[in-house]
Amino acid sequence: MKENTGVAGFRQSVEATIPALRRYARALTRDRDTADDLVQDTLVRALRAEHLFHGGDIRSWLYTILTNLNRNRLRSLARRPSIAPIDDNDAPDMAGPESGGRDIERALATLVDEQRAALLLVVLEGLSYREVADVQGVPIGTVMSRLARARVQIKSFLDGERPALRRVK
Repeated sequence: MKENTGVAGFRQSVEATIPALRRYARALTRDRDTADDLVQDTLVRALRAEHLFHGGDIRSWLYTILTNLNRNRLRSLARRPSIAPIDDNDAPDMAGPESGGRDIERALATLVDEQRAALLLVVLEGLSYREVADVQGVPIGTVMSRLARARVQIKSFLDGERPALRRVK
């Protein structure tokens, strides 16, 4: 993304990334309202911290802020009991063309958060492995490992294989 100079340029660059941020947040959270709140919080943080942005790819910087806010949200949720309503669409025997998208959605839901985020950033948002590594704050090898495991797990899920149980010692 081309760098603009000045406050107006910074704000234009931030504004241009809003659709991508919303798309990523919705895929990450699987809830429109939560995603919109997450994007709004990201934008507020970015605009308040404009002085901390010293050039580079603004999109990666914003994804980093969004990813960190989502981690904080998940930590907060982990401390509360989880209550999920039963939905009519939860029936496992759905058939027809609409079931394919639902299968992929379920497959994504089986991934751990770090794997799902890495996969979404690469596949949905088109970030390079290096950019994902910067966003997630991990080495590029870790990103490659997360992507490989995510792909294997999604393929297994879509092929109807049961997930392997991990041994806990």
